[in-house]
Amino acid sequence: MKAPDLDKERSEETHSVAEFLKLYNENLPLTFPRASITLLEEFKKTHADFFKSNTEWSLGLHRKRVMDWLCAYNLQTAQQKEN
Repeated sequence: MKAPDLDKERSEETHSVAEFLKLYNENLPLTFPRASITLLEEFKKTHADFFKSNTEWSLGLHRKRVMDWLCAYNLQTAQQKEN
């Protein structure tokens, strides 16, 4: 009998925005930008198509996308401050 894939189960679980925030920032390398409720709400507005069926967050669907978006968002914000 095949053992359950705990990583897959963890990545597919859905979470509230507060739970996702905690899980996202947990064990994140120091060089990666941290998320906040405000930033996650902005991400959700910007990428509403990722939330068509529900308002829940999952690590498997959203973590990498949030990470990429935060890096671009922080770069854009830093460039705006320079100008």
